[in-house]
Amino acid sequence: MQVTSVEKKQNFLYRLNNSYYKPEIFAGVGLIILSIILSFASPYFLTRNNLINLVRQISLYAIIASGMTFVILTGGIDLSVGSIVAVTGTFTAGFMKAGTPVWLSILIGFGMALLFGLFNGFVISNTRIPAIIVTLSSMSIGRGAALLYSNGYPISGLPSSFTSFGRGYWGPIPIPVYVMVAIFIITYIIITNTRFGRYVYALGGSEETVRLSGIAVKKIKTMVYVISAFMAGISGLLLASRLGSGQPLAGDGWELDAIAAVVVGGTDIAGGRGTIIGTIIGSFIIGVLNNGLNLLNVSPYLQLVVKGFVIVSAVLVRAGVVKHK
Repeated sequence: MQVTSVEKKQNFLYRLNNSYYKPEIFAGVGLIILSIILSFASPYFLTRNNLINLVRQISLYAIIASGMTFVILTGGIDLSVGSIVAVTGTFTAGFMKAGTPVWLSILIGFGMALLFGLFNGFVISNTRIPAIIVTLSSMSIGRGAALLYSNGYPISGLPSSFTSFGRGYWGPIPIPVYVMVAIFIITYIIITNTRFGRYVYALGGSEETVRLSGIAVKKIKTMVYVISAFMAGISGLLLASRLGSGQPLAGDGWELDAIAAVVVGGTDIAGGRGTIIGTIIGSFIIGVLNNGLNLLNVSPYLQLVVKGFVIVSAVLVRAGVVKHK
């Protein structure tokens, strides 16, 4: 019996999904192709200065994306991370400006970030309010708090002991890149080699099954939002250190780039499937895309359209494979 082209396609997708398919492979191939195209499209793409600026910028929202991975693996979403970046930076800068010791100011900034994470996790875990509504509210509260605290102006004049960290280098590589690598290693170990990581995957697969197994679902849910806020706090401190000021509008739109990085890296937006390695690659895809479009002087409005198509394409590719499982 002759096999039709449609059946051949379905069989190929089935074998792909059940044998050697891994979403990070597709993402990695996409990153390579995108980099090759941009290297020909712009003579500045592969220059040393551009690559250093590229990895430095990627490190900031890649750190956020690592925390977002935990949230999305459970089937949730966190829209508040961009505002948490601003809250952390402005409150840290404000206390430093007031004469508070650097270490204590940093702890206060982190404390603010963790409060938002605890709020998100507690409300989502203990009510029927969807995560998108809770974190949307937190996004608004956080942005408003940063603007109120700073009166809408950047808080500058920070000590060099703080700014040198975000602006400094270890060897030829910016310090924030080392922070990003360390965080990815830690989160990879947590997700792949700990009981908590297994619970995160299980929660995204079937929350009711996890609950019936006697696992503390509320505790796991709360923890993933605290982790997400913690990562946003780290990014906020690095950004404030790099800029030498606390910016109340910092992190605007970063939640979208972080979510895009996770999804493009192959994590299922419905939860239960995905990897930190995929998030790393997805972060570089979004970062390289942003950088390349800027180098090519593409309109910022058109950039939003392009990124939207990239995200949809990544989801469609994954859906086209998984549905034949």
